[in-house]
Amino acid sequence: MGVEESETGKQPDGRGGGPRPGGRTSTGEASRALPLAATVLTGTVALTMALIAFGNLTDFGTNREFVRHVLAMDTTFRDPHLMWRAVTSPGLQDAAYVAVIAWETVAAVVLGLATVRWCGALRGGGTGRARRTATAGLLMVLLLFGAGFLAIGGEWFAMWQSKQWNGLDAATRNLTVAGIALLVVHLPDPVRRLGGPPAEPPSHHAMR
Repeated sequence: MGVEESETGKQPDGRGGGPRPGGRTSTGEASRALPLAATVLTGTVALTMALIAFGNLTDFGTNREFVRHVLAMDTTFRDPHLMWRAVTSPGLQDAAYVAVIAWETVAAVVLGLATVRWCGALRGGGTGRARRTATAGLLMVLLLFGAGFLAIGGEWFAMWQSKQWNGLDAATRNLTVAGIALLVVHLPDPVRRLGGPPAEPPSHHAMR
């Protein structure tokens, strides 16, 4: 006579039965949703950085003036206790601007590669390489807009005092989007967090 399950769905020894199909479906959906969100966010930041770098290259003079005025601190309150920080050499100002463009370009390339790798993860590949590449690119963005624009530009060169040459709002927006993307990229994998996909119950002959 075969062993029968109780009405509660448990085996006679008190252990729960096999996983319900609904739970397996929700776990699979969650495992696909996370790489999709990471792909979209990484791709969005990659596109943003590519357009910023492209704009700086094709309209070099506009933002060069921005960098020159920020470094020269000529539209701040001109406090003598702060003006010693100003960089007035055009050569140094242009070198800083070129360095920013180069950083933006490299970040865009790295994030573009990360987006491609996330697309591969959506097709069933591993997420490890995509996550590492996205992390490198997003950290570059955070350093540029956090350390570069907010800390160095905003505080050291007192950009917050300028009404005309002030890029703090744009830097904050880019920093926020990149930060959110980095958090999503590092969310734990639902399947891995739950101990992997549910295993198929072993096939046993009925006890007699």
